[in-house]
Amino acid sequence: MGLWDYNTVKYLKIRSVKLASLQWSIYGIIFISICVMLFYYKEYQKHDNLVSSVTTKMKGVAVTNDDRWYRILLDAADHSALSQGKDSFFVVTNAVVTENQRQGICSEGPESGTTCSSDKNCTKGYTNPKSNGVQTGTCYEFTKTCEVFAWCPTEKSRDAPKPAIFGSAENVTIFIKNNIGFINFNYTKRNILPELNETYLQNCIFNRTTDPYCPKFRLRDIVQEAGEDFTEMAVEGGVIAIQIKWECNLDWLLSKCVPEYSFRRLDEKNSHKTLYPGLNFRFARYYKQNRVEARTLFKVYGIRFDVMVTGKVIKTLSLNSV
Repeated sequence: MGLWDYNTVKYLKIRSVKLASLQWSIYGIIFISICVMLFYYKEYQKHDNLVSSVTTKMKGVAVTNDDRWYRILLDAADHSALSQGKDSFFVVTNAVVTENQRQGICSEGPESGTTCSSDKNCTKGYTNPKSNGVQTGTCYEFTKTCEVFAWCPTEKSRDAPKPAIFGSAENVTIFIKNNIGFINFNYTKRNILPELNETYLQNCIFNRTTDPYCPKFRLRDIVQEAGEDFTEMAVEGGVIAIQIKWECNLDWLLSKCVPEYSFRRLDEKNSHKTLYPGLNFRFARYYKQNRVEARTLFKVYGIRFDVMVTGKVIKTLSLNSV
């Protein structure tokens, strides 16, 4: 090949249906394979996971509905003070109440105290893990249990009342505010959608058919949506998840980003299948009586609602970014 030689490609054109069909078949297979891979792995779209914050506001009251109890009213402030963690709220539905407790010396029942036949069976200063106080070293002859220094009278062991004494809590409403954001897209939104005006929000209650985007929920409806009966669940309590799912598409023609609500029970509801069913804990209300500190002890049963937010966003990539 000389320095001043010039070369060009020579093409041979063959008129053949078989060869042409084979060529375009290969091109078609390659093109379809690329499209399938793009759609299967969604490589033509950009994804991002959400960040979220949740706040709740409770309204309504629950009043004891049993003539055996003096009337007790729990309002939103009482329920809110019993919050059990981030993105959750607790509603009292039942209670065992021990009134007029004062610190002093008293006996316990055999279900919580140490049984004894004489003072020799009681150790001064000893605390039985299931006891309500500290032993004085004296055996109380009438109950045959060790005397204790405790809040007296001590709480008696008893089952949760049936029906639940705060059954009216089913009408309590909860307003949920959920703010979400997709950092990679600089996109934010909340579950109070722009088309929902103040009048609507003041009067609406979530209904899957008629009001699926209303952020205000009646507790009875939540429990029912989870497949449970509020009257039954209120006796021993439990845990219910309020799930907010966001599936957002930011493409111009398919733009959609709205919340979808679902509900399910998280704890084991059948008491014959599990030990310590439901949910309960204790708290006290303190006051002064004749300058002596006293308290009313509540062993409360109730339903904890955990708000769980999940979701993702997708957006088709532009030609410049592919």
